[in-house]
Amino acid sequence: MGAGLVVSEMLSSNPSVWNTQKSQLRMNHEGESGIRSVQIAGSEPELMAQAAQFNVDNGAQIIDINMGCPAKKVNKKLAGSALLQQPKLVEDIVKAVVNAVDVPVTLKIRTGWDTDNRNGVQIAQIAQANGIQSLAVHGRTRACMYKGKAEYDTIRRIKNCIDIPVIANGDILTVDDAVNVLKVTGADGVMIGRGAQGNPWIFREINHYLATGEYLSKPSLSEILSVLTQHVRNVQAFYG
Repeated sequence: MGAGLVVSEMLSSNPSVWNTQKSQLRMNHEGESGIRSVQIAGSEPELMAQAAQFNVDNGAQIIDINMGCPAKKVNKKLAGSALLQQPKLVEDIVKAVVNAVDVPVTLKIRTGWDTDNRNGVQIAQIAQANGIQSLAVHGRTRACMYKGKAEYDTIRRIKNCIDIPVIANGDILTVDDAVNVLKVTGADGVMIGRGAQGNPWIFREINHYLATGEYLSKPSLSEILSVLTQHVRNVQAFYG
């Protein structure tokens, strides 16, 4: 569909859950094409390092650390975006994971814990100083969840303070959204999540516009039906 990189579902760093059916399915990369990037989440540096090593041994070519998830069940364990409240722990986790594997390590964050504590610039600088190769930023604080508008100005400030690639995320639902975000933030790329739900063609549409300056025609009904049918078959075959 044109996505340059697709990251796995978030995997817990807790080894006690690795043998559950849910985790085993998430760890199954059979038949996947392209670069294999696996996202891990947790709050203990040693366990995060072990999880990174485990997933590299299982075929991961990139390890992505999640410090952006706003879900309560994740944050109550001090994982995901809850880590943004503790920059020293962020540094310890990043160091541990980077030193544990020989593949690139990337990081996903939000702009901060809440609007009174936007420390995305500080976290970005910690990330770069400790070996993170690329930083994805969702333009909202954890407190904002998915409400309001994404803070592209904050992403721009983050981009201006570090040299590693910055990927902008948040409220990118159309080709025009992507073009605007790249222009406003100066980011090196865009990450699309909710915008791809129901419209996986958005990736090729953005690629086409960036390459040609022209809008790509929408998929035909027959193509939509074909992709939808194949997707349902794949889900059924994978999950049973």
